[in-house]
Amino acid sequence: MNDRLSLCMIVKNEADTLEECVRTVQDVVGEIVVLDTGSTDRTVEVAQGLGAKVGHFEWCQDFAAARNAALELVTKEWVLVLDADEQLNPEVVEAIEKAIADPDTLAVNLLRQEIGAVQSPYSLVSRLFRRHPQIRFDRPYHALIDDSVGEILKTEPHWQIKEIPLVAIFHTGYQREAIAKLEKSVRAKVAMEHYYQDHGNDPYVCSKLGAIYLAEGLTKKALKTLKQGLKCSTNESPNLVYELHYHLANAFRKEGDTEKAIKHYEKALEQPLLEKLKISAHHNLGALLQTQNQAGQAIAHHQASVNADPSFAAGYYHLGMAFNAVYDVPKAIAAYESALQYHPTNPWTHQNLGAILFRIGQIDESIKFFKQAIALHQQQNPAEAARLTAKLRELTSASL
Repeated sequence: MNDRLSLCMIVKNEADTLEECVRTVQDVVGEIVVLDTGSTDRTVEVAQGLGAKVGHFEWCQDFAAARNAALELVTKEWVLVLDADEQLNPEVVEAIEKAIADPDTLAVNLLRQEIGAVQSPYSLVSRLFRRHPQIRFDRPYHALIDDSVGEILKTEPHWQIKEIPLVAIFHTGYQREAIAKLEKSVRAKVAMEHYYQDHGNDPYVCSKLGAIYLAEGLTKKALKTLKQGLKCSTNESPNLVYELHYHLANAFRKEGDTEKAIKHYEKALEQPLLEKLKISAHHNLGALLQTQNQAGQAIAHHQASVNADPSFAAGYYHLGMAFNAVYDVPKAIAAYESALQYHPTNPWTHQNLGAILFRIGQIDESIKFFKQAIALHQQQNPAEAARLTAKLRELTSASL
C-alpha cells in the first residue's frame, strides 16, 4: 500500500461495478474517496462497505465541477482518478510507485485500454497527479487537468510530466451494454454542445464533439466542427492533433473523399505518440488502401497495428484479407488463425478461412470452418447464415 496515494472517484448508480473497480486498487492506495452525484441504487452503501470516504454532490451537468468537489475530500499527496467502469492493471503498480516517488514529477499520463471500443482501442489519460493547489479539472464532460497543469508549468517549469507505456487502466464503458445502460453518448453530446456554444475555438471540444457527430451520421456537421478544431490546434499536444486528423480522415472516408481521408490518416500517423495510440489510424488506413487495390501498403499498416498490439484481432483479420488479395495463402491462413485466437466468435474470420482452405483443396478442414461460421451467423445474422448454408451445399455438391 502506498500511503501517499488516494483513489478519487465520482459515481452515480454504479453499485454493480464499483466494488470490482475498487478491489483492483484497494491494496495500492492509502485512501479511497467516492463522491456520489445522486445515486438511487446501493452505490453509497457499497462504497461505505469498501471503506471509502463518501461525499455527496448535487449534479449540475458538469463533470469537471464534480471532480473538483471530489478533490476537496482528498488528503493524500497523490491522486489516482478512476471511474467505476474502469479497473487498474496490477502489472502497472510498480511503475506508478516509481513515478510518484520522483520529487520532480507533477503528473503521470496513463495508457487506457478501451475494452469493446469499435474505434481507438487505446487512449492516453491524465489521471495520476500530485495534489498541487492549482491543479483543477475543466471542461464539462471529458474533464481534464491538462490546462491547469500547463498553467503551472509556465511559472514552475521544474516540474516533469511522465508517461507510463504499459496499459494502466482497463475501461469497459464502451461495451454496448454499458453504453445502453448509462446513455453515455447522450450525456456527452448534451454536455459538449452546451460547452461548445461559448468555446467554439477549443480544439479539444471540437475533436470530441466532431467525433460524436460522426458517430451519429452527421458527417457534414462533423467535418465543419473538426476543421475548426484543426484550424485552432497550433501548439496543441500531439495526442489532440492526432485525434483531429484521425476523426477528419474518418469523416472524409464516409464522404467518399479517399484522397483527403488518406492525407489525414497519414498526418495522424506522423504525430510522435506511443504506437498503441496509432493503431486505429493504421487499421483504418490499411482498410481504405485495400479498397484502392493497394494491398501491399495495406499489409504494411495492418502489420503495424498488430505489432503495436499482438492481441488486436481486427488487425489480423484485415491482414488476412490483404494477404489473400496478393495470393499469399500461407500468410493469409496464419493471419486468420491469429484473428481467431483473439476473437474466436467472429463468423467472417471462420468464413474467410474456410474459403481459402476450400480453394487449396483442404475440403474437410474448410467445411469445419464454414459450419462454425454458419453457427455464429445464426446467432448474429440469420440471413447470412441461410445464404452461406446454401452456398456451402452448392460448393460441396460441385466438389464431389
